[in-house]
Amino acid sequence: MRSVQLGISRQALHHNLQVVRDAAPYSRVLAMVKADAYGHGAQVVAETLAEADGFGVAFLDEALSLRAAGIQRPIVILEGVFSDMEMFEAVRQRLAVVVHQEEQIAFLENCKLTGPVDVWLKIDTGMHRLGFSPEAAVTAYRRIRAARLVGEIGLLTHFSAADELDSVQTEKQIGRFRGLQQVLSRHGERPLQDSLANSAAILAWPASHGAWVRPGIMLYGCSPFADRTAEELGLRPVMTLTSRLISVRHIKKGEAIGYGGAWVAPRDTRIGVVAVGYGDGYPRHARNGTPVLVGGHSVPLVGRVSMDMITVDIGDLPVGIGEHCVLWGEGLAADVVAAHAGTISYELFCKITNRVRREVW
Repeated sequence: MRSVQLGISRQALHHNLQVVRDAAPYSRVLAMVKADAYGHGAQVVAETLAEADGFGVAFLDEALSLRAAGIQRPIVILEGVFSDMEMFEAVRQRLAVVVHQEEQIAFLENCKLTGPVDVWLKIDTGMHRLGFSPEAAVTAYRRIRAARLVGEIGLLTHFSAADELDSVQTEKQIGRFRGLQQVLSRHGERPLQDSLANSAAILAWPASHGAWVRPGIMLYGCSPFADRTAEELGLRPVMTLTSRLISVRHIKKGEAIGYGGAWVAPRDTRIGVVAVGYGDGYPRHARNGTPVLVGGHSVPLVGRVSMDMITVDIGDLPVGIGEHCVLWGEGLAADVVAAHAGTISYELFCKITNRVRREVW
């Protein structure tokens, strides 16, 4: 049996959700489980976090998979639906939908079911990706409210730079959002649920918390900030990717390692071969020096990552064939590995392939 294994810690998930609740004690929590819960397994995460107030997915099929698995908590489809048939199915399955363009309002108006379906009206406050401008939102809101099957209506936006604490962008976005709420209030509209805060805003922008917060990466134990570690934020890694040494080679000074001879030994040393590669989801562009824990010791990646193996410089450490290796997770932050690979932890998590064995603790 191959040695690569992905461990998922339920205890860490519970802990990280509590960090969210401690940071935003007056908000309900919409836990982000899109992209298979950032590669952690949407069903496992949703079952584990049954105390969350709801779950966020990207598109209809992700929501239907959770319903089919028996998840009955509220589910919000963040990209909304894109046909009359999808709207029909969303209503039938009691899924809340985000509306960010006029065509989606028409799906609400044309749906043959009587509902109700909860709707989140997305406002573009500065991300400029999806959503109605604040100026167009009043008309959109009134059309949504007039649709016969609509239940609760909320306002939602997304921050483009909440992780940049020295940027004024987030304050501007909050101001535009709150301004729209005031406009609706002056027009006599009922109080609306609101949702602004992603992981970074939950931790750094309390004015954005509102009725609902939407934690993503912090639930999985990583920091949303470049200059603050997950450990500093009190977060615990949920995913730990491990393998074992399958070979140890004695290498002389000047000998090259791996494809293209990309690393040349500066001294006589020992090279360990770890059974993991880009075929498992380990980042192919991880640079020489990327840390790997071998028998609890931090050693550098050397040579190019191949499909099934990586090589590490173990020197004279007391480790041998069969030694336990941690690629990221408990003891080695995914954020650190991602930085060495020129990417972010989100991508590491999402690229784990199906050939990696999974175990839930």
